[in-house]
Amino acid sequence: MRNLTLLTDFYELTMMQAYHHAQETTGTGQWAVFDMFYRENPSGNSYAVAAGLAQLIEYVKNIRFEDADIEYLRSTGAFNEPFLAYLRNFRFTGDIYAVPEGTVVFPNEPLVRVSAPLAEGQFIETALLNIINHQSLIATKAARVCWAAKGDRVLEFGLRRAQGPDAGIYGARAAMIGGCHGTSNVLAGQLFDVPVRGTHAHSWIMSFDDELSAFRSYAALYPGACILLVDTYDTLKSGVPNAIKVFEEMKARNIPLSMYGIRLDSGDLAYLSKRARIMLDEAGFTDAMISASSDLDEHLITELKAQGAKITLWGVGTNLITSKENPAFGGVYKMAALSEGGKPWVPKIKISENPAKVTNPGVKKVFRLYDTQTGKMKADLIALADEHLNPMENLTIFDPLATWKRMTLPAKSYTVRELLEPVFKDGVCVYPTLSVNEIRTYAETERDTLWDEHKRLSFPQLMPIDLSQELYNLKQMMIAQARS
Repeated sequence: MRNLTLLTDFYELTMMQAYHHAQETTGTGQWAVFDMFYRENPSGNSYAVAAGLAQLIEYVKNIRFEDADIEYLRSTGAFNEPFLAYLRNFRFTGDIYAVPEGTVVFPNEPLVRVSAPLAEGQFIETALLNIINHQSLIATKAARVCWAAKGDRVLEFGLRRAQGPDAGIYGARAAMIGGCHGTSNVLAGQLFDVPVRGTHAHSWIMSFDDELSAFRSYAALYPGACILLVDTYDTLKSGVPNAIKVFEEMKARNIPLSMYGIRLDSGDLAYLSKRARIMLDEAGFTDAMISASSDLDEHLITELKAQGAKITLWGVGTNLITSKENPAFGGVYKMAALSEGGKPWVPKIKISENPAKVTNPGVKKVFRLYDTQTGKMKADLIALADEHLNPMENLTIFDPLATWKRMTLPAKSYTVRELLEPVFKDGVCVYPTLSVNEIRTYAETERDTLWDEHKRLSFPQLMPIDLSQELYNLKQMMIAQARS
């Protein structure tokens, strides 16, 4: 386990020193509540998939300023000895609430809520954002790709194009949460106990005198997973006929053809897959798989399916592991409340000329509302932490920016779920450890609660994300006070 304690922005430490100095001077400690949320869905989606909580937990558990860290900070000349002495025994002692990994989430609602001594809550900001932003981005991209595949298996093949080892490893993890069925990343497979998959490269074919010999040798080594890359020389005149010949030889020797087929990595994938399907079927190999790679993303997969491509296994690399069209998630971390000397929480708000950037004040929770009959999501309601909903009563919710847009949910027509769950209490982790495969299954059920209109790749219907009347009133009052 690497020591990630110094995985932070310099100003987090300078602010911590200022907080520490103020506390030493006044003798009064401050606690703060911070919300991590995002303002805009990535890639034009209507939702995002929360991911990265397990790595956040690991980070928080292992925050330790070691001697080398202290010495490095001393060498910068920015920190005094009392503060460096404080860091020697620094541990996170606060509370963290978060939505479970794999949860479908929406803009402006807290994904993580931190309640801690001010210096502690401030310090974990950078690493928290780094971890949650990256994995949520890739999990969301994977969900889009898997939706486009319409039930076909999708494999994550992006390690060699990822922005470094960590992005490849944790990107593969996030891709699995988003719906992928396996990864080419062997280290990710080992670390997270997820399926690893792969075939062979063009160099394998080129290392033999001829394509047929390469296919035969590969089939002899991997008869139970014989996917042959057929586009090294000529897909339809050489690759597919040679693959068929190998399959016929295996069949003649009574070798079970369980997982077998071809892979296309270039050319017109729609045309080539349709022609290859005819050739395989005419040879009697109707259950042979046709897989494809070659710079795929959700848009190209959608187009290929619309053109009748006969591909049933998709290897998606660069565009998935980098979320190429939207390379940043944009999550932020904002103070929402402050308490001094154990006094009640005082709500805090950040004002902006851009209405969308005005933060929601106070200690908050998120209610998810489901339609009783269908189990589908109706809306999310951000409320203050002491509020409660009774599904036996009518509930009217409204758009906080366009307040005339209102919806009344009749009593008994909806059910309620609180999204934020306890992760740390008094610095101790209370959250259960789940495998990536368990999280993936949960994420799939989460996406099933979305209406199809919310899953469209382009111009999807947006989910209502509203404020409770009490929170809305508090926000308007604080805006008026700040402007007066």
